Amino acid sequence: MKKLLNLSILGFAAFALTACTAATITPASALKVDEKALCNVSANGIAKVLETAKEYNAVAKKEGVEFRRLGVNNSALIEATEAAVKSGAKEVTALDTKGKPAKEVLETNFAAERACKFAISALAQKEYGKTNYRLAIPGDGYKY
Repeated sequence: MKKLLNLSILGFAAFALTACTAATITPASALKVDEKALCNVSANGIAKVLETAKEYNAVAKKEGVEFRRLGVNNSALIEATEAAVKSGAKEVTALDTKGKPAKEVLETNFAAERACKFAISALAQKEYGKTNYRLAIPGDGYKY
């Protein structure tokens, strides 16, 4: 009876630990996720897409692979999009790394979708590069 109790406690602890780690965001999990489905504003709503972008971007910043496009970091794009949603603006102008407004003006839904895709693909590309970077080196990968 005592062995059965110990085994059941051990099994429950193992289940609890694996269930908690399954929900964490890693570059390997980002490679497997369908970013089109997660970042679809019309299907999920802009609030959910921005929340997904914030979660993945936090991990990307921690890993050191946050996207920057035309001088605008992805975190600045997320903040500008959230501010536009709160104010009800139809367009988003993010601040670049120097604190100036970017030349690029985006529609709010597109900005949210773009921020989400950038956050996910930053992690996915990091994981993808671990196994496939050698293919880009002449003589190590592709045969010409």
